Amino acid sequence: MSSFIEMIKNRRSVYALNKDLPVFPEKVIELIKDCVRYVPDAFDMKSQRALVIMGDKNTEFWNAVYDTLVAVSGGRFSRERTDSFAAGAGTILYFYDGAAVEETRRQYSLYAENFHDWVMQSNGMLQFAVWTGLRTLGVGASLQHYNPAIDAMVKKMFDLPESWTLVAQMPFGGIANAPEPKVVEDIDLRVKIEK
Repeated sequence: MSSFIEMIKNRRSVYALNKDLPVFPEKVIELIKDCVRYVPDAFDMKSQRALVIMGDKNTEFWNAVYDTLVAVSGGRFSRERTDSFAAGAGTILYFYDGAAVEETRRQYSLYAENFHDWVMQSNGMLQFAVWTGLRTLGVGASLQHYNPAIDAMVKKMFDLPESWTLVAQMPFGGIANAPEPKVVEDIDLRVKIEK
């Protein structure tokens, strides 16, 4: 149990990334595939999708994100943030497949109104599992949310099915600078125990 908690404690947002992965890229890909395969999904609907972009494609992606955000913000978006993500080894784009959700919703219509929540819970678990797993490999990452502003650009750039809905982006790479230590809090303010 303590090693699991240590893994969770070590998972942090790392913004200072570089392209020097401490493991072979194949280890990262294997981790992502395993997490997609084994993370729970309501009614085993297999709704979660991940797109991993690396190398020059990662730089191209973050340049396109910047261009898109500048266009929708009227030029009020800083290049510094997207450049820090482009400096990493890659990015994981997290999606859910609406077609898989609809198929399962039809089979279990009694629960139809809950499926969106359940799909997002599964996607959150997937993000957390990958993020924690990356950290155990010595890889830094952070979680970003530039959707829906970038949705159309992403689908066009990667020729993705219309049924895929973008949820989050996770740039990853070698850790150029470790994050500051977390502030310790009184956890009893957030966890209530009744006996």
